[in-house]
Amino acid sequence: MNKTKIFLNYHLAFVCIFAFAFSACKEGNSQTESKIIPNKNSLFTFKIGNQRIRAELAVLPEERQKGLMFREELESGEGMLFIFEKASDQKFWMKNTKIPLDIGYFSPDGKLREIHAAKPFDLTGVPSRSSEIQFVLEMNFRGFRKEGIKIGDRLNLKDVRQALQQRGFDPDNYNIDP
Repeated sequence: MNKTKIFLNYHLAFVCIFAFAFSACKEGNSQTESKIIPNKNSLFTFKIGNQRIRAELAVLPEERQKGLMFREELESGEGMLFIFEKASDQKFWMKNTKIPLDIGYFSPDGKLREIHAAKPFDLTGVPSRSSEIQFVLEMNFRGFRKEGIKIGDRLNLKDVRQALQQRGFDPDNYNIDP
């Protein structure tokens, strides 16, 4: 085999590994309770400020990675709530996500810190400015505004604990203080 073929084979292998590693909606090395079977179609009600929304939970690494990929639509007042074991900076992208979204970043005490618009299929990512984000809510584009949810509103952590319990997770593993 000549040097050109070896170089091309290495290059192809690198591209394949790179594509596989970055094929997720949300990257994560989380050691969650992966023995729990996801209940993907369950919507839970959460109070944020004075408003109520309904959202699916994304708790397991594979749920967080898939997120809202391949969805054709998202009902008004609904979304997906991503829950992490501990606070950190977050970055979400729109790989294979067909619908425009708003991404809301919440602190460990449930306070909405940031809302960012995200365009379909955009791979550049939407990073949080804060390094203390534990919950992320994806809703339709301008969904936060339409639902009357604004920066500073709080996600009711009792609702989050209850939803985790209903899914079979131990809320104490997520350091959520009600």
